[in-house]
Amino acid sequence: MQAIILAAGMGRRLGEKTKDNTKCMVEVNGVRLIDRLLGQLSSLHLSRVVIVVGYQRENLIRYIGHRYDDRLRIEYVENPVYDRTNNIYSLALAKDKMMEDDTLLIESDLIFSDRLFTMILQNPSPNVAMVAKYEAWMDGTVVRVDGDMNIVNFISKQAFSYDDVDKYYKTVNIYKFSRDFSRNKYVPFLEAYCQALGNNEYYEQVLRVITLLDGSDLKAQPVGSEPWYEIDDVQDLDIAETLFAEPDEMMERFNYRYGGHWRFPKMLDYCYLVNPYFPPQRMKDELRASFDALLTEYPSGMMVNALLAGKNFGLHSSHVIVGNGAAELIKSLMEHMGRQPIGIIYPTFEEYPHRLHQEDIVAFRPATDDLSYSADDLMAFYADKDIRQLLLINPDNPSGNFIPLPDVLRLARWCGERKITLVVDESFVDFSDDFEHNSLLNDDLLEGHPNLIVIKSISKSYGVPGLRLGILASADEALIDWMKRDVSIWNINSFAEYFMQIYSKYDKDYLKACRRFIAERRRFEALLRQVTFLKVLPTQANFFCCQVTRRFTSAELTRRLLVDYNIIVKDCDSKTTLEGCNMIRLSIRDEADNNQLVKALKELEEE
Repeated sequence: MQAIILAAGMGRRLGEKTKDNTKCMVEVNGVRLIDRLLGQLSSLHLSRVVIVVGYQRENLIRYIGHRYDDRLRIEYVENPVYDRTNNIYSLALAKDKMMEDDTLLIESDLIFSDRLFTMILQNPSPNVAMVAKYEAWMDGTVVRVDGDMNIVNFISKQAFSYDDVDKYYKTVNIYKFSRDFSRNKYVPFLEAYCQALGNNEYYEQVLRVITLLDGSDLKAQPVGSEPWYEIDDVQDLDIAETLFAEPDEMMERFNYRYGGHWRFPKMLDYCYLVNPYFPPQRMKDELRASFDALLTEYPSGMMVNALLAGKNFGLHSSHVIVGNGAAELIKSLMEHMGRQPIGIIYPTFEEYPHRLHQEDIVAFRPATDDLSYSADDLMAFYADKDIRQLLLINPDNPSGNFIPLPDVLRLARWCGERKITLVVDESFVDFSDDFEHNSLLNDDLLEGHPNLIVIKSISKSYGVPGLRLGILASADEALIDWMKRDVSIWNINSFAEYFMQIYSKYDKDYLKACRRFIAERRRFEALLRQVTFLKVLPTQANFFCCQVTRRFTSAELTRRLLVDYNIIVKDCDSKTTLEGCNMIRLSIRDEADNNQLVKALKELEEE
């Protein structure tokens, strides 16, 4: 067995990273791709490694030097016209060597688990392509397979259909070819293809022709859960460095992304807090049916979107402003409030205090083990404090503490008597028991409490974080007018606007989704309470705050779940007042996902 590595390309999309070096010289977490690959090949007892070089070949050959002489016999094939040809020509230059032995064919811009070589070599079929189930972020060669994992078609770009993506696999660009296959099929077809269509093509096209004409000589070997990535641009590099980071650095890298976890489709994300049962499929289909218009047309301005929000929540448009997520409104509101003392309940959603000067914060910290507190606790604490605003997140994040509506209104009246503005973030209120009667989004309530400001993240409750929607409501029309001037007139996109436009048709589905969620929370809580190293705090939100009481620290448990199970949870050690408390926050997903998390926790418990 030999290996052929294609490393002639220029890698233009990597910009400065490949200005003076070919792609395989790019570093991922401090290790060059070529070193990682040659290190992996060193354990396979190969007869030789053939590297097809072109762009910056002198640098690559000089860098490799003789460092691998004791482990690998390395030969080079030069592609002098790398800038005018594609990888079919690079492989054609190595065709004679390809026919001399069984071959592993590898593209040099890959990073992948050590297990992949073992998997492809242990596959009993002589001709095998490594493949991964197709995901939306993937680009490149796509295949279809039959029930026996025979590759039956290489899908051309013209034939690619998004209606069939669930049947597609993406090639990982690692192949195993027998010498007989290379001699009798691949190389003859390669020569004919290049003669007929030229050298600016891809070597997979030859496999496509063979598959169409000669049946199923090529098997697919799925990568399963093993990590891999193809690095074509700087964003690919960032993702690869996250996937292949050391455990502590991996956790840090995921945290600073602040989302975008859809780029890691095999990950189970227990950090981000959304409704798993809404929107319904029909609503998604309706959004999809209007995709072309929504993509190519401008959204409406602030006035129209305030009307839409008011229609959905029963508010006058002069009492509401729509934001590009609640975060935009939080920023605007905190800036409007200026330098005045504000009561903050810790631990909290850090977006609020991060917008404030720390010396303006008057902090309340619950004295209870379960982080619970009441309206009376707040009134007693702040009775002798000089504050101009008080922030209440209800249910709170990350504790899940909830103050019932009558008590919130009592707190609002108490604040009003003291000329204190009460800001209530009720982003999670629709997950509370009896949620239909717990919201402050009501014109009569707002007008009766002019010192009251209500914020709600639509992303969380309605399961559409990608749309970036939030609202702020108050009877203080001067505040609403100021904020409408402060944010951009086109601060939300057409998809978000259309969601608000059609939502009322699905309001009954939303009520069903919330009830279904509450039932799943109860079931999930019962399972979590069976994990002996977790103390589960009561919650009325769509997450549980849990204390890790033994076996692990919160950091250790978070790291183990990520590295061993590809499950990401929130380590609350970064939360103010929870440092060293060994708290984690677990979002509540659907039944299947929650069972998977509990299974992982049980396995860790039984170690």
